[in-house]
Amino acid sequence: MGRLTFHSTPVIFNHMVEYNLHLDDLFGSLANSVRRDILQRLIHTQLTISQLAEHYEMSFAAVAKHLNVLAKAQLIVKRRKGKEQIVSIAPEAIQHASHYLAQFEELWNYRFNELDKILQEDD
Repeated sequence: MGRLTFHSTPVIFNHMVEYNLHLDDLFGSLANSVRRDILQRLIHTQLTISQLAEHYEMSFAAVAKHLNVLAKAQLIVKRRKGKEQIVSIAPEAIQHASHYLAQFEELWNYRFNELDKILQEDD
């Protein structure tokens, strides 16, 4: 009778790829106006999914899907309290986006400063 053998293959974990996938989830989730509105509502308070759903002309299931997208992007945290799920914002994810965008701000500030120097030399 034959024997099954398993060969382990090394798994290469590329932190940069993982980081970029997280940014894709993050910015993709922010691209939708309903999800941005949900985040606005959660800035100062925690709400149940039912409380959030009251604000939108869509089904409870549709709101829950939006929340799942936000949770996958780590923008919100859901926790159970009895039969309800309490939703709160997770500001750490916004900090990741802010850090990412700050790199571009720094680049463009540098370029504008260099352009300003060139224009001043022409005067």
